[in-house]
Amino acid sequence: MGLNIRDIISRKEIELSDLNGKTLCVDAFNTLYQFLTTIRQPDGTPLMDDKKRVTSHLSGLFYRNISLLSEGLRLVYVFDGKAPKLKGKTHAIREGVKDLARERYEEAKQKEDLEGMRSYSSQLARLNDEMIEESKELLEAMGIAIVQAPSEGEAEAAHLAKNQDIYASASQDYDSLLFGAPKLIQNLTLAKRRRTYSGWIDVKVEIIELEKVLNFLEIDIDQLICLGILVGTDYNPRGIPGIGQKKALEIVKKYKQPVLIFKSVEEKLLSLSEEDRFVWQDIFELFKRPNVEDSIIEFGKVNENKIKEILVERHSFSGERVDKQLEKLRELKEKKKQKGLEKWL
Repeated sequence: MGLNIRDIISRKEIELSDLNGKTLCVDAFNTLYQFLTTIRQPDGTPLMDDKKRVTSHLSGLFYRNISLLSEGLRLVYVFDGKAPKLKGKTHAIREGVKDLARERYEEAKQKEDLEGMRSYSSQLARLNDEMIEESKELLEAMGIAIVQAPSEGEAEAAHLAKNQDIYASASQDYDSLLFGAPKLIQNLTLAKRRRTYSGWIDVKVEIIELEKVLNFLEIDIDQLICLGILVGTDYNPRGIPGIGQKKALEIVKKYKQPVLIFKSVEEKLLSLSEEDRFVWQDIFELFKRPNVEDSIIEFGKVNENKIKEILVERHSFSGERVDKQLEKLRELKEKKKQKGLEKWL
């Protein structure tokens, strides 16, 4: 769900190699859900081990992150903590979407409609505590840093990107910008091609820079937060009916101050059902002053035995395929040693 302001903001396509040597804070939940929804069999069934436990997320984390590490990226995965109460509306809507998708999946299954089965099954993805803890376990075994956020992972990633030696946040959601992330990387964890309803499309890594976005739109960060609230965020999914991205931009540029912005749409706001109505000041505060904290970022050593225990012994991954990927990590470690020695020559 989340915020959608794609049509009005500036972005730039980059190569993965442009991120060599950079440290990125990755929105862990956002990434895990991507893997759960995209790494599936032709009929939509997620990857599973011999005990019918879902392993799509582990496969994505292992293979994709080795590719990113091989490109010279340093990764910090930031995990969500306790969600703000206001996010309850979004969770309820998502559950409703899942219920409908489950019904339509069963209908498609009866018709042996593989395309429909794959489409609806991707909406059924669910991340549980065991999957989260195992994801952390695998990442640490790969030498990737993890951070546990007190609340929203995107807010914590933005905080770290503003205050520590982090180059950018990495997420498919635009909320990172409202939380003040100086730079946002998108399409980092997706394949180079993506399947859509209209066919296959090329996917490029993109960078969105907050300062350039604000300059391009001719607004400040407070006005960007207001724009997001008008369009709809995870805290007020419906937003203000009849106000899209371009209309919202017109409103914030015309009225400028948050109080005046929402005064101008007060009638529409009050006309919302009790379930959809919101207090804009509460949402504004969540973006402006989120629950975040400074974190110690530690990059551990690669633990090959632990990786094999998680993937091969615990979840029936191919030992041969895992070994091939681990060889890449060994080569990467050797390259780093060589670079370290060159400094002293």
